[in-house]
Amino acid sequence: MTAATVIMIAVALFVIAFAVKGLVMIQQAQVMVVERLGKFHRILGSGIHIIWPIFETPRRIEWKYIKVMPDGRQIIIHKSINRIDLRETVYDFPRQSVITKDNVVIEINALLYFQITDPKKAVYEIVNLPDAIEKLTQTTLRNVIGELDLDETLASRDTINRKLRNILDEATDKWGVKVNRVELQDINPPKDIKEAMEKQMRAERDRRAIILQAEGEKRSKILQAEGVRESEIQRANGEKQAKILRAEGEAEAKIKVAEAEAKAIEFITESIAKSKGNPSQYLIAIKYIETLREMVSGKNNKVVYLPVEATGVLSSLGGISEMFKERPASE
Repeated sequence: MTAATVIMIAVALFVIAFAVKGLVMIQQAQVMVVERLGKFHRILGSGIHIIWPIFETPRRIEWKYIKVMPDGRQIIIHKSINRIDLRETVYDFPRQSVITKDNVVIEINALLYFQITDPKKAVYEIVNLPDAIEKLTQTTLRNVIGELDLDETLASRDTINRKLRNILDEATDKWGVKVNRVELQDINPPKDIKEAMEKQMRAERDRRAIILQAEGEKRSKILQAEGVRESEIQRANGEKQAKILRAEGEAEAKIKVAEAEAKAIEFITESIAKSKGNPSQYLIAIKYIETLREMVSGKNNKVVYLPVEATGVLSSLGGISEMFKERPASE
């Protein structure tokens, strides 16, 4: 084998090695940090790029993944990668025990959504970024929960999420990371605390039921009383109107009777005057006769006493009859 052949083979191997090592294809939403002779040189975006083997090398970083198995177990996987994903990443932290302000130990499972905004800081400012974010989240969560009672912890998830996000976003800014949100998945108190809470909740429901029943009975009695009052008012108004109408009827009847008597008296007076008699004696006689009729109309009346003046009245009646007999025939 000649020297020229050896050179050609060497050149071909170099070209092949350059093609394999020098041509780099990076997918969308990924970047690569490239170092030249061990020093940061540039960041490669998506697309095809050429790097110089031996002189330029991609910077490899340690990354932590959590894989959920079919049986529900979580397996932590550590990998060395040379490409950084710029998409939003969801990190599911394992359960951890925290202590509340009132010394209750609870287990909390949290989700963290973060995104790398500066790949250079994410590579050179921190080692194993996911692990650092996990530890920071755990310590921050302990501090936040330690300031709250158990009841406040269970009822203030939004407040806890907001505090965690603000603290983590500020702390991870130097790492080139943006924490978008933090979510608490589960908050599990101890078994005895759960039982006490269930008893308290059951007692609270019973208390509310008793209060609602009492309020219902109270409202029912109020409505019944109002109904009785309205009924009495309506009955009283009815009786009042009936009495008014009855009184008006009696008054009108008396007026009609009085008018009829007045017309009768007027007619009698005119008739007696024409016969040149005394109308007063006639009227007095009529009243005496009506009075006598009322006195003897009782069922239990056995003895009737005739007044002394009755004889005078009867004589007046005789005189009246004579007056009518003496009236002219023309009248």
